Amino acid sequence: MYILKCNDGTHYVGCTGDFEERIIQHTKGYVQYTKTRLPVKTVIKIEFFDKYKAYQFEKYLKSGSGRAFMYKRLI
Repeated sequence: MYILKCNDGTHYVGCTGDFEERIIQHTKGYVQYTKTRLPVKTVIKIEFFDKYKAYQFEKYLKSGSGRAFMYKRLI
């Protein structure tokens, strides 16, 4: 699970099994949301042992209360 900061000040929350490959996809413009907001910087990367927990946390961070938590505690 990771959070990126885009050049327009927005944040992108994502989840992947291969972080390095996913960052390459972001920087090459293959990801719809970030391709017009390059360059991106990694704000935080959190590793989970359980992929389902990672996806649940990603989903939470994309919710209203999750966004508030993210801005207050993670960035």
